[in-house]
Amino acid sequence: MASHLLAAGYDVTAYDIKESAADRLRARYASVSVAGSLTDVAIASDVVITMLPSGREVRDAVFGQKGLLPGFKPGDLLLDTSSSEPWYTEEVAQGLASAGVEMVDAPVSGAEAGAVAAELVFMVGGAVEAVRRISPILEVLGRRAFHLGSVGAGHMMKSVNNLITAVTFMATAEGLIIGRSCGLDAAVMTEVLNECTGMSWVSRNHIPQRILTRRFDDPFKLDLMVKDVSIALRIAENRKLKLPLSEEARALWRETQGEVPPGASVSQMIRALEVRTGVELSSPTKPVASF
Repeated sequence: MASHLLAAGYDVTAYDIKESAADRLRARYASVSVAGSLTDVAIASDVVITMLPSGREVRDAVFGQKGLLPGFKPGDLLLDTSSSEPWYTEEVAQGLASAGVEMVDAPVSGAEAGAVAAELVFMVGGAVEAVRRISPILEVLGRRAFHLGSVGAGHMMKSVNNLITAVTFMATAEGLIIGRSCGLDAAVMTEVLNECTGMSWVSRNHIPQRILTRRFDDPFKLDLMVKDVSIALRIAENRKLKLPLSEEARALWRETQGEVPPGASVSQMIRALEVRTGVELSSPTKPVASF
């Protein structure tokens, strides 16, 4: 994302707790400035973009020691592209407002590949003028942006999107396991799904690229999927919504989380299911005809 902004002519000041990440960016772009602290980033910038694991890290980045807040000036803006908890987002926005700093939340869909190709989809929350202000930045980084409401609305939408993805992920895997246990070819079943009503992003992308290849290497982490599902369910619980399918999905994702190493790929959900059932989603070498 920083590379795309630099290529578009923006002045970029970078900071990462992993110094090697910022150093790689500086090695590629001579014009990038690497800051020694978050405070220095805010001093150098009119707009600060965060992309962090959760809202807790965003809150700490703003209000923590040598955080962004002391470096912000009235009129600056924080654009949080993390997948954050809306309640943390609202807390951060309120704290920034007292310093005259605006906030827009714009979590993304598209993962690492979308970031590399500048084809992210942004789910945006914030005041109309603030959103208009950062729209040129989003146009550089992605292919679509949807303004969903006030601050926090983007993060609500992201959790809903990932809840639906998580349930679809499990349903697709379990259906393929049934068919494979009966001798059906996992690759052909996936092709069938993609021509029928069972088609989804999971069947079109994840299964062929990560599972049938036996790579199980999607860069999105299983821990983050559990986090996002839990965010959506907390919102539902706060609104006294009873959602038994989503609640069961959360329990099953948490069960798998306990069975895999920390930081494991989301693809390991399907590998864990294969181990439990003794059924592998494989494809014979002999091609199967289609008409």
